Formats: sequence, structure tokens, C-alpha cells
Amino acid sequence: MELRQKLILASGSPRRVDLLKQAGIEPARLMPMDLDETPKKSEHPRSLARRLSADKAKAAYQQVRKDLSWSNSYIIAADTVVAVGRRILPKAELMQEASSALHLLSGRSHWVFTGVCLIAPDGTLRQKIVETKVRFKRLSGYDIECYLASGEWRGKAGAYAIQGIAGSFVQKIVGSYTNVVGLPLFETLQMLQGEGYDVHTGWTEG
Repeated sequence: MELRQKLILASGSPRRVDLLKQAGIEPARLMPMDLDETPKKSEHPRSLARRLSADKAKAAYQQVRKDLSWSNSYIIAADTVVAVGRRILPKAELMQEASSALHLLSGRSHWVFTGVCLIAPDGTLRQKIVETKVRFKRLSGYDIECYLASGEWRGKAGAYAIQGIAGSFVQKIVGSYTNVVGLPLFETLQMLQGEGYDVHTGWTEG
């Protein structure tokens, strides 16, 4: 891959790596940014996704901008926020957090916001916020109990991963499916193409 085609993903998310690979793009480097993701007081879910994705991209850019071997790279960062109304559901780390989130999502619609931030080799910053509406079926106590036992909820915004068991909870989705997984592919590739990245490079065999 040519130098101009190097892509840094400012994330350690296997889901985002898999999505890029699905689109034929192999990140040259993963750079997870360990930032405080605590929402500010009264911060809207959309604003949180926007702020954190930009902060992650800028942090990665600052780390590599003086390294000649990476200075011509494209940097992509993303942050996904799950919300019911203005209430932001954090990444579940404890079973009680996951249980509370699932009870809240049961039988109702919620929003998934993903902020995607691109910094091009010349320092140009572009950003998109993509939103998807998801409706869960009404979950029984046994549904929740068994899902908690699966462990799939750990570290997931809203305590679920749509590409896993929880996909069977979804009655309806309005908007981008890949956005709910963690990286809206259409918008991400549009941004990359807009800044001169050839997204087709990895499509050919051999």
C-alpha cells in the first residue's frame, strides 16, 4: 500500500476493524485513545459522539504528526452513543448496569449516534454524525437473565451488540445498520473518498 494510502484507526474495537475489512480497507495501524468519555453536564448524546470522536482523532494526530513514517496517514476515529431520549446509556461494565439498560430498552425505541472524524494527511478535519433508530421487542425477565449470562454485554454501549445475540431483540431499525455496529460504512467511505483516499485499492484480488 502506498504511503498516501496508510490509514490509522484511532480505536481498538474489533468491530470497527471488521467493518473496515468488510469494505476492503485494512487499517495500517490501530491507535486506541484512552480518553475520559464521561458526558458533560446536560450534554446531548449527539454532541457527546461528536466531541469524543474529534478528541480521539486529534489525540492520534498529535501522536503521529512528527513521525515521518506516519505523517502522511489518514486518521479515522469514531464514538458510538446509545440513548433513550436525552438519557445516555454508558458502556456496561457491571451486570447491574447491563440489566438496567436492557430493562430500559425493552419494548421501546432508542437512538444510536456515531460520530466519525477523519483527519487527512494535510491536517484537514472532517466530521459526520450518523443516527439510527432501533426498536427492541419487549424482553422477558428470562430473556434478560440469559443474555446477561452470555457476557456479550460487557463493554458495549447500551449493553448490547446488534451483530450478536441481541440482534434477535430488534423489531425494527431505521437508518444505518453498520452505524449501530460502531462505524457507518457509507459515510466513512464517502469522507475518505472526499479527501483523496482510494477506497477501491483493496478490492482487487492478489
